Amino acid sequence: MSKSSKSKELEVGDKAPAFTLPTDGGGKVSLSELKGKPVVLYFYPKDDTTGCTKEALDFSAAKAKFDRLGAVVIGCSRDSVASHDKFKTKHKLKLTLAADETGKVTDSYGVWVEKSLYGRKYMGIERATFLIGPDGRIAAIWRKVKVPGHVDSVLKAIQALRESRACHAYPHPVDNRRDIP
Repeated sequence: MSKSSKSKELEVGDKAPAFTLPTDGGGKVSLSELKGKPVVLYFYPKDDTTGCTKEALDFSAAKAKFDRLGAVVIGCSRDSVASHDKFKTKHKLKLTLAADETGKVTDSYGVWVEKSLYGRKYMGIERATFLIGPDGRIAAIWRKVKVPGHVDSVLKAIQALRESRACHAYPHPVDNRRDIP
């Protein structure tokens, strides 16, 4: 697969490309408004397809774990807000879905790529996840994601980020569970 983006491929340590996108429910999400929190930005090809649904359900099922780590999870595709609304309602998803209909964000993150299916070449979104640290820099990247076990890998990376010295200013959310001393 070749990248369509003219910019260099993003790497761990790079400043995450800024974005402001419309979301399901008529909202909007902006990376600048999430500064100080870890952000899980995952890109997926299409609403309501088998792999994308499984990935969204896995992230949604782990929402409480992400919340305890102070992380925000955003799913992003080139589908419309209306499509996201239907997808979220149908599967009772508990995460934000951002609509990149212009393709500017998928291009800036280098996930709009040439794909091949049965010998036919076409452009589409590479399933990829970016963990953006509280400092706005990319802390981890997963490309060509395989859905099984992916959410656990992302949770472990957030925990490691939280525990690293490089993240000494990491915000520690209040955890009101009674089983924590």
